[in-house]
Amino acid sequence: MPEYQELELAKAADIVIRELLKVKKGENVLITQDTEGDWKVAEATLRAAQAVDAKVAVIWHSAPPGVGKVADPYLPEPLKKAIPNCDIWVEFNREWLLYSTPWDEAMATNRIRYLCLVGMNAPMMVRCIGKVNFDILGKFERKITEMTQKAKKMKVTTPAGTNIAFENDPKRPVDYELTADTPGAHFLAGQIGWAPIEETISGTIVFDGSFSGGASAQLGILCEPITLEVKKGKIIAVKGGSEAKVVKRWLESFKDPNMYNMAHICYGFNPGAKLTGVCLEDERVWGSTEWGIGDQDPTTKGKAGRASSHADGICLNSSVWLDGVQVMDEGKLIPREHAKLAHELGKQ
Repeated sequence: MPEYQELELAKAADIVIRELLKVKKGENVLITQDTEGDWKVAEATLRAAQAVDAKVAVIWHSAPPGVGKVADPYLPEPLKKAIPNCDIWVEFNREWLLYSTPWDEAMATNRIRYLCLVGMNAPMMVRCIGKVNFDILGKFERKITEMTQKAKKMKVTTPAGTNIAFENDPKRPVDYELTADTPGAHFLAGQIGWAPIEETISGTIVFDGSFSGGASAQLGILCEPITLEVKKGKIIAVKGGSEAKVVKRWLESFKDPNMYNMAHICYGFNPGAKLTGVCLEDERVWGSTEWGIGDQDPTTKGKAGRASSHADGICLNSSVWLDGVQVMDEGKLIPREHAKLAHELGKQ
């Protein structure tokens, strides 16, 4: 029996293999999926990879009780061996292996093309990949990236109460996500991220979208805001209701001071993304900003360093100032050329 959006999913998987990863005949493609994920996306991508004569395998395994290095002790040895020994790795795991030891080993090869699609499900893949105009999105992301790269001082506010300021280091990369055809880590298109100068990050961050921190702090869409008080790049207080208490206990459980580091900030700009409680999609909701906590990807060239795990929180309807000039107002782009491209992508 045909399934809902089966043909649209096939198209999205084909885009992943042919356009984003640019898989070539004979390349070794590894697809990983855990038991909490949507098998259909792995199967569709497997078929698309086979269609271009790649050597493709799917490793399906039980979900570990956490993400990043927390997952290390629970991963099957064949999986650990396979990850750093492929040409291309597409990760669909809900309990993601990003920042795990096998991921570190894969990235250290400087050869593997890794596409992080953690928590992806079929409707999301259709919305955020299959129906996106990547040519226009690429133009839009490049303009936002160039504008941000030039800014020394930034401020971000939201209606929920975020009011955070920081400075950027022009030597650190501001990366946008689009294609995944070069060695290294790549993510779902529609996100622009970087690591600000850690000791300059001070103020209040209010997560009012969702929060994702592994099995014990996988809160999804938030019922009430979680407020972080941040001083010199470190979380000094976590405030709010019951969900804030979950986050506070989760951070304390690691007994790792680096878990209180602000690791990165990102803009969300995928025109198909909506708030669903899945981190991969939530952090690309149009006009949002996302903050990463804990483990810091070395490719950001930041100083926060590694930590026991990682979490991401979403601030909706963000307003942004670059060197004192407002460029975004509650999620809407102000500069005319940026607003025009946003309109072409179906956003205001």
